[in-house]
Amino acid sequence: MKTTAELRERLSKTVKELITTCRQLPDVNATVYDGWSAKDILGHVTFWHESFARNVSDLVHDRQPTPLKGKLSDLNQQGVADLRPCSLEEVLGRLEVAQRIIHANILNPKLSLIPYRKGSRDYTPEEHLEIVAEHLQQHLKGLRHVQIDS
Repeated sequence: MKTTAELRERLSKTVKELITTCRQLPDVNATVYDGWSAKDILGHVTFWHESFARNVSDLVHDRQPTPLKGKLSDLNQQGVADLRPCSLEEVLGRLEVAQRIIHANILNPKLSLIPYRKGSRDYTPEEHLEIVAEHLQQHLKGLRHVQIDS
């Protein structure tokens, strides 16, 4: 199993690849899948990344975390809808800020379990990093496919 530091670096690399890919897309409004555009996917990813960063920061600063509440499908749609009005650069900026918060705090020994969503189990930092990196990799594949097809 990889260390937390190795998993943190993997996530940082994946976020950088995602940002670079999004900036190189000829049309961020092109449909990728499920009626979502490339920008919608970025909004979805950013919505969840901000939640992860917020929960990590809360725990490190001895605040009660406030994980997202609701059905997964509803939260996914909410994330897309909330960020759809933002420009590509605004969404990318928010993703970068969330990633910096995660990167700066995920190795803190105060973190043992991190909430994901109300009604779901909490995850260790290692589990959370691995799950998030895999999730981003899946979306990155879809975005790269659009990039190649364009």
